[in-house]
Amino acid sequence: MPKLDILNVSGEKIREIELNDNVYGIEVNEHVLYESVKNYLANQRQGTQSAKTRAEVRGGGKKPFRQKGTGRARQGTTRAPHFVGGGVAFAPKPRDYSYKLPKKVKQLALRSALSSKVNAGEIIILDSLKIDAPKTKEMIKILQNVKADKKALVVTLENNKNVYKSTTNIKGAKASFVGSLNVYEILKYNTLILTEEAAKKIEEVYA
Repeated sequence: MPKLDILNVSGEKIREIELNDNVYGIEVNEHVLYESVKNYLANQRQGTQSAKTRAEVRGGGKKPFRQKGTGRARQGTTRAPHFVGGGVAFAPKPRDYSYKLPKKVKQLALRSALSSKVNAGEIIILDSLKIDAPKTKEMIKILQNVKADKKALVVTLENNKNVYKSTTNIKGAKASFVGSLNVYEILKYNTLILTEEAAKKIEEVYA
């Protein structure tokens, strides 16, 4: 089982924690990580792009010149794609890019992402994270104390508004909670900071 130090917000080691091998110690499956990230990005797409085809562009109903005798190539409309002001060939239309991944694939991807962070030494466990009021300076100080990269993802057990607001103005950092944890964000940020409660809840859900 992977062993990690549990730190307080001052960066002092309090004790060690043994993490579940099934969640934090599996062999990293890179293909599943790829599929999960691709799925996440596809689901984020708005899919609102739209352009007009030759049938939808206004005008162009009249044949621009007679069929024969001009020496020019025949044309039936000035709204064909090769004309300036014409329609778009194979014009994109609004569509839904989202799709679902099987539940087991999603779970395997998240376990692989967590295991890759453990292997890289990019996980920090905090005994607790309590901020009485939103203060960016306080969160910056905590990140410095635990020697976290500025590009850090801070994960608490539940949605903590004070932690979230304290992190919002730190460039490159983000606060999240166990219920919204996803593979894309785990891999995107250089350091993953988990509270002890969050780490145990993740084990409970994904073991």
